[in-house]
Amino acid sequence: MRFLSLMILFGAAWVSMAGKPGGPGGKEVREAGPGASAITGGDIPVDSMPTPPNNPKQLFYLQRTPNANTIVCELNDDKNGVADPGAPIHVYWLRYTEQQHGQRAELSYIQRHYAYGISANQIGPDKYELHFVSFKKYSMYLERAADQKYHVFSQINGQVAILNRIFVSIHGGSFWFPHVEYVELKGIDPATGKTVTGRISVS
Repeated sequence: MRFLSLMILFGAAWVSMAGKPGGPGGKEVREAGPGASAITGGDIPVDSMPTPPNNPKQLFYLQRTPNANTIVCELNDDKNGVADPGAPIHVYWLRYTEQQHGQRAELSYIQRHYAYGISANQIGPDKYELHFVSFKKYSMYLERAADQKYHVFSQINGQVAILNRIFVSIHGGSFWFPHVEYVELKGIDPATGKTVTGRISVS
């Protein structure tokens, strides 16, 4: 069940819905954007992925090997900077494969409810437990930290860290059942400020 959830969350079916489906046999049409055209077969290594522009509300972002399109998760707050209890997280695309490089786009209904949407359950003052709707076993926590800013905290390599990026390595497989090799998590140790990385092995 965990494997299928990861397929739904990170699979090529959802990748194609973010870009342009098509091609014989259901293969994804990968559009070459800046930084992607020189990558053989369309796969983009993590160090060649674009970095989303500075956004003070951004909490973390998610990227996948097949193309540079990026999921951004940002704080949904009011004029006083307090997270909206009904929907504290806003999730959207930065479409780097579009003609207008990096244009912003909302998730589709299917993506929001079955793939990249995030469910939030308030568990305390200014604290929420978060899950991707398609992978509820991985818990994240939105809370206001000592710096009075909201951050998303999660377990990375057995320690609590401020999550800032998720990268999914997909190699081979089919359109509907891609081969997810691993999921890499990257964050910051709140005690030391040092970068923390870890991987969830899927294969």
